[in-house]
Amino acid sequence: MTQQSFQRQALGLVAWLAASFLAAGLGAIASASAGVFYAQLSQPAWAPPAWLFGPVWSVLYVLIGMAAWLVWRKHGFSGASTALYLYGIQLVANALWTWLFFVWHLGALALLEIIVLWLLIAATIGAFWRLHRLAALMLVPYLAWVSFASALTYSLWQLNAAVLV
Repeated sequence: MTQQSFQRQALGLVAWLAASFLAAGLGAIASASAGVFYAQLSQPAWAPPAWLFGPVWSVLYVLIGMAAWLVWRKHGFSGASTALYLYGIQLVANALWTWLFFVWHLGALALLEIIVLWLLIAATIGAFWRLHRLAALMLVPYLAWVSFASALTYSLWQLNAAVLV
């Protein structure tokens, strides 16, 4: 690998991780007081403690960014446009959920949106699978966590219908 190629790959990795963490940052802005709000909600017995979300999402965002980088690195934008477009859309949907749930307290809409997010992640995994199987597999923990988060969203919405409309 030439020095220029190495620099391009390194810059690409930084850019894909930055895109991933931009979505995380937008969600973090919305969740600035999420811990307090979350603690005030009636919780199902299986709900995780609030402190667990940050570390889990941090690991997931690294995996998400690295997966996109692997696809881009192998195929570029032109060879993976659909897959990378899906990746971008799911990142936007990812950030939106936090605003719907924690800022605007829209439980029903947050549930609908997280189902759309789940479908977008599944579609991204499918698109990545055709291009780079390891990249697709790196998104599986993300899909699993969003599956869990979907069940939690539904449960919290049902248990707190007066607060989460």
